[in-house]
Amino acid sequence: MTFHQQLLADLVEFAPDAMLIVDASGQILYANQRVTHVFGYEREDIVNRSVDLLLPDRLRTRHAHHRRNFAQDPRTRPMGAGFELLGRRMDGSEFPLEISLSPLRDGLAAAAIRDVTDRKRVEQELIHAREAADQAREEADRANLSKSRFLATASHDLRQPLQALSMLHGTLCRVDMHPNGREVLAQQGLAIDAMKRLLSALLDISKLESGAVNPQPSQFPVRQLFELLSTEFSTAARSKGLALVVEQTDLSTCTDQSLLEQLLRNLISNAIKYTRAGTVTLRATPLGSGMQIEICDTGVGIPADQQAYIFDEFFQVGVARNTTREGYGLGLAIVQRIAKLLGLRIHVQSEVGKGSTFTLQLPRAEAVKSDCPVDTPASGNHLTRHAQSGKILVTEDEPSVLRATRLLLELEGYQVIPASSREEALLRGREHPDIDLLVSDYHLKEDQTGLNVISGVREQLARNIPAILVTGDTSSAMRKLPADRQLRLASKPVDAEELLTLIGELLNTHRAT
Repeated sequence: MTFHQQLLADLVEFAPDAMLIVDASGQILYANQRVTHVFGYEREDIVNRSVDLLLPDRLRTRHAHHRRNFAQDPRTRPMGAGFELLGRRMDGSEFPLEISLSPLRDGLAAAAIRDVTDRKRVEQELIHAREAADQAREEADRANLSKSRFLATASHDLRQPLQALSMLHGTLCRVDMHPNGREVLAQQGLAIDAMKRLLSALLDISKLESGAVNPQPSQFPVRQLFELLSTEFSTAARSKGLALVVEQTDLSTCTDQSLLEQLLRNLISNAIKYTRAGTVTLRATPLGSGMQIEICDTGVGIPADQQAYIFDEFFQVGVARNTTREGYGLGLAIVQRIAKLLGLRIHVQSEVGKGSTFTLQLPRAEAVKSDCPVDTPASGNHLTRHAQSGKILVTEDEPSVLRATRLLLELEGYQVIPASSREEALLRGREHPDIDLLVSDYHLKEDQTGLNVISGVREQLARNIPAILVTGDTSSAMRKLPADRQLRLASKPVDAEELLTLIGELLNTHRAT
């Protein structure tokens, strides 16, 4: 045997796959040493025997068919393509295998056999893992859907009794009574405000954790947001003897304006709460290609060992969890979740007795992509309420809220036409074609919405009647409502003064046109 012949023989003998040479009848003429490792037979026990010895009994007929096909078309190819092939070991156990056939001279064929047990096991594990991942994804989707349904229900059903209570409180405030009764009303108002804040905070936490809030970034000048916050908090700061300093800025940013507003509102409210004397400062400054907003106070400060916990729910600096407290410790928890949702970095520096500084890093509008839409603030004049008159159609499916709203408006001097559904609102519209204004709850029964009510009555009376949509839904869907100069949104639980101001504004504007 020449060197090259010996080399070829060694390649076959020590190949990583089991190698057989069989004749046209399926008799084994040669087996390499790997056959013993794969099938458990010694070579001398299988040479000159039928290859069927290495197959399960039930597959031998099909194997004979494969041999005949190969004899009719002798070319290199896998055996039984598209079928699962099985081998049988000497101990009777079965295992998956792959066979590659190559034709030799004189009708002989070489079969390379590979045990694919490990690969099949890995494939099955991957399939099971994929199925488990799909199941987990489906469960997560169902959980998120359940959370969304809960939030929709909570936003509506939990706010409804509070809405009725707020309307009734506003009505009682307009009735003459003994000074002691006025004191009781004042305390009731404080309790209602506290309930509103807690409910709003809890729902905000739930919405942010459920993924129900989707940021809607836009370009806008920070100045307009600062002016809004200055107006909102100047009275609260002044009542505590504090100076609220809001520095002028020409910077613009690109992020979700309403979420940023909520974040800053919580930080400023927190600063005022924990500052007994001095100032609370709001400023924006450039920072590299971005910018930063700072809220600084001269308050009590945060001990170093408590700074890691200030963003936890219900945690308040220096207040034990089981003691009487001012607020609920949810403001900073909401701040952290909004910052994470917007992809913003927030940092706190504080020293006990000297105050705290919360710093928020944002992109600058000039440094972001031009496809970030520009937010243009809605125009509109907030007009002072005068002596009230007019006919108002109020649609609300909760009887207690409908009665409370009707009492408030009638005491103010309006004529109220009540309705509890879209169908009833359309009927009342036909009966009273001189309606001046529409007020409707957003979520009504049987999947009806206040938008359906407003559009239906407007179409029926062929007039763009001014309207107020009252809703506890604060999702991004509310921000995608079509532009309508004659429509205002009021978030539940809406304050009586807020509702009356909106009504007066819309009626005065409409009558002036």
